[in-house]
Amino acid sequence: MRFWANLVGYQLVWFAAVIGAGRGSPWWGVVAAVVFVAAQGGTSPWRGSDVRVVAGALACGVVLDGGLALTGWLGYAAATPALLAPLWILALWAAFAMTINHSLGFLHGRPWLAAVFGAVGGPLAYLGAARGFAAVELVAPVPALVSLAAGWALALPLLVRLGRRRPLTIAPARTGWAR
Repeated sequence: MRFWANLVGYQLVWFAAVIGAGRGSPWWGVVAAVVFVAAQGGTSPWRGSDVRVVAGALACGVVLDGGLALTGWLGYAAATPALLAPLWILALWAAFAMTINHSLGFLHGRPWLAAVFGAVGGPLAYLGAARGFAAVELVAPVPALVSLAAGWALALPLLVRLGRRRPLTIAPARTGWAR
């Protein structure tokens, strides 16, 4: 059940973010992302790992989306407030980070699969946001999509690596006896 709640919850956040931004209401996505991150984090057995991944994802969002915005290759609806990248995009990165140890947990230990998944899935998400909801504009489509593919091919394995899961359990003390 937890797997499905994570998977469906993230998809709902994605739709709230891109529909909201496309309609000039970026706060829909921000609020949805905050609720999702708080709900997932509050019940996660990997809270420390989740926090690391969220921090890494926010950095990736600032670098990748902020860089693409600075080049002018990608434009965002509802672009303010922004820290290089719009707040709704950064909120979406934080929500995506909460899938790394949960519904995307199958990527752990598979960096090449994570790279392929990122290189294909990242640009497809931006295309969907652009064509379906006008939340993003591919001003220079070819360089933007190539940059997104390369950026996500690097970002997703990095986030998976940051998300190395360690459950919140206490290991038994060693007694000194060899087994």
